[in-house]
Amino acid sequence: MIPFSVLDLSPIVAGGDAGQALRNTIDLAVHAEALGYRRYWLAEHHNMPGIASAATSVVIGQVARATKTIRVGSGGIMLPNHAPLVIAEQFGTLAALFPGRIDLGLGRAPGTDPVTSQALRRTLETDAEAFPQDVVELMNYFRAAEPGQRVRAVPGAGLDVPVWILGSSLFGAQLAAMLGLPFAFASHFAPAQLMDAIAIYRARFQPSAHLDKPYLMCGLTAIAADSDAAAKRLFTSQQLAFISLRTGNPIPLPAPVDDVEKFIDPRVLRLLDEVTSRSVVGAPSTVREGIKAFIARTHADELMITTPVFDHAARIHSYELVARIRDEA
Repeated sequence: MIPFSVLDLSPIVAGGDAGQALRNTIDLAVHAEALGYRRYWLAEHHNMPGIASAATSVVIGQVARATKTIRVGSGGIMLPNHAPLVIAEQFGTLAALFPGRIDLGLGRAPGTDPVTSQALRRTLETDAEAFPQDVVELMNYFRAAEPGQRVRAVPGAGLDVPVWILGSSLFGAQLAAMLGLPFAFASHFAPAQLMDAIAIYRARFQPSAHLDKPYLMCGLTAIAADSDAAAKRLFTSQQLAFISLRTGNPIPLPAPVDDVEKFIDPRVLRLLDEVTSRSVVGAPSTVREGIKAFIARTHADELMITTPVFDHAARIHSYELVARIRDEA
């Protein structure tokens, strides 16, 4: 079985707060390391009442400090929100503190709404269209500084910080292929162009100093429980939260419900089924077959597992069951 990793948005649950969400993140990371997951990535989102990982590099530092061997990184940093030098310094600092363990995944989406984007940047002159140039500029800051170089990342220059391109469309696949970088596709929430993006990335990949052949990671929502019914009930929290987000009303992750159809319009439920078509939810046997089918279809080199579950203990148990599936394959 290929390596499994963890994607965490530090979910703030209904009735909870950001402090508890972040403590849960650190606790889950310790468990993930013990369970043999390869990476633990945090995602940048802003103005979201259900996500506590907005200051992504800060959370990465706390997770890395609480663990010993697991790689820790961003899935991802939304580069249009930042000057490349600032991110080079932040991740250079992390790499200096935790050598050989830090990943930098980069995305071009804002991770928020337009008003919040402007509050973050103060100006919208830098946008997603500049993403390729910003990625190259950022990567150059990690090169060894040259004599006479006027602007350098300190810490950052000369440090090994692997850069990944994240995407949910064909754009990211094209850029990752052109730059010869590993590519992570967000199939856990945007599966529509998954197969086309994979084909483009592999067909157009140009070997580089960073990578000699394509390396593909795919996001996958996986919720495992002791029975299909129990897992499906846990999944209703994500379904309700997603519908609220899509209708312009982001909320903390709600408690699961017994009959989700009572809370969601049938037309919206069909849309939800399309968006979550790459989710695997059920008892271990169900999840095992779902994961095997997904790997067989994508030939991914690694899976990034996300498990948005209301109850922290149930979330840990799901990752335990998924790790067992990996080990028994």
